[in-house]
Amino acid sequence: MYRSLEYGDTARVIKPSDATEYRLGAVTDVRYSTPHTTYARRYTLRFPNGVERTYPAAKVRRATRADDRAALEAAFTTACVALRDACRIAHDYDADLSNGTASLLRRVVDLASLRLGLTLDPANPAWPQPTRNQDGGDQ
Repeated sequence: MYRSLEYGDTARVIKPSDATEYRLGAVTDVRYSTPHTTYARRYTLRFPNGVERTYPAAKVRRATRADDRAALEAAFTTACVALRDACRIAHDYDADLSNGTASLLRRVVDLASLRLGLTLDPANPAWPQPTRNQDGGDQ
């Protein structure tokens, strides 16, 4: 069922072209093709840095902070995999490069754990381990 975005809804540009468009925006204006339709033609989004931009409805999708968390988890997992592979290659290439890459990998794992509660296994970061709540249940 189609439901257009409304004032105050949060949305994201589907294919961002610059740093501003990667951020979550709030809908500040909705333009319809006719006064008696529910299909939006264009949305104006206000981004956290104060910039307002107008986009065709097909280029904007509904998004929430929960979507941001999922994107962050995927990005940290991808970064971990890339650093693990680079560390393995650097091991045979240069000892200092290997140590520096291993240090970066450890920092990414620690940051993901500290700020997101995501437990990444550096040996196999593609499969995040489920985190536990304080009462011992899975999150």
